[in-house]
Amino acid sequence: MKMIDFKEKFITKKVLCSLVGHKFIVTRNITNHFKEFKCTVCQIELTNDDNGHKTFLTPELKEINETLRGFHNKKLHLV
Repeated sequence: MKMIDFKEKFITKKVLCSLVGHKFIVTRNITNHFKEFKCTVCQIELTNDDNGHKTFLTPELKEINETLRGFHNKKLHLV
């Protein structure tokens, strides 16, 4: 696939999500309250923030989620 074709398909997917809205699926459950989401159309990744709103999943937030998941799993195994 040529790079131009890839860019055109990616841009049309972004426009489609802008007009219609994203179709999010849960990719990972971090805890009962924190989850990671991914759009099935444009492949954008999101996560919950402190207030429960969805924010873009940056490498820093991905690392924080991994640490939080480790603490949560330890807590579950101790109880």
